[in-house]
Amino acid sequence: MKTVVVTSQKGGSGKTTLCAHLAVEVERSGDGPAWLIDTDVQGTLSQWHERREVDTPQRAEMPFGRMAQGLANMAARGAAYCFIDTAPTISTQSTSLIDLADLVLIPVRPSPADLWAVSETVALVKNAGKPFLFVITQAKSQASITAQTIAALSEHGRVAQAFIADRVPYAGAMTGGRTAPELAPKSVAAEEIAGLWRDVKSCFNENSKTAKKVMYG
Repeated sequence: MKTVVVTSQKGGSGKTTLCAHLAVEVERSGDGPAWLIDTDVQGTLSQWHERREVDTPQRAEMPFGRMAQGLANMAARGAAYCFIDTAPTISTQSTSLIDLADLVLIPVRPSPADLWAVSETVALVKNAGKPFLFVITQAKSQASITAQTIAALSEHGRVAQAFIADRVPYAGAMTGGRTAPELAPKSVAAEEIAGLWRDVKSCFNENSKTAKKVMYG
């Protein structure tokens, strides 16, 4: 099982939307089973999941102190991916969750405030020695600030080629316990999420190749 921790110090960066959409896309693309864990006290991801009319992706609740054992149990039961939503603060809990990650996704809105706030998150992930991927969220594709944000982030790590644009269907779908691709499978939003999932999967493929190279020399 691959554990994906979605974290950012900046509130409103789109962590919950990212978790929900990617987990559903895992199931839609046949790469599941996918699971969700909500560690944010606001519980937005849990509220979204309770509104869903289908059983997938599944959501697990477990004490934070038993998170490692809980993830191991999920893997033993055949889970393929687990997405963990986190609180918009850097804390001891954040550090512990990052230590459990196979990949860390860092959502960033194209704004100066988000760029200023991202450095602490990046430092935490790098100190843990974990692979990470920046994901641009709530972006206006033709705006110069989006290109500037991508360029700035590229100096610190990999940025996903696909991004989540500032589209009403994302928020509208989340309100009803759905995702934008579920409501409109042939929409631009559906293409964005499918592309983003391909970017995330490519990170795991690259990490696997690197591990084999180190192992066999």
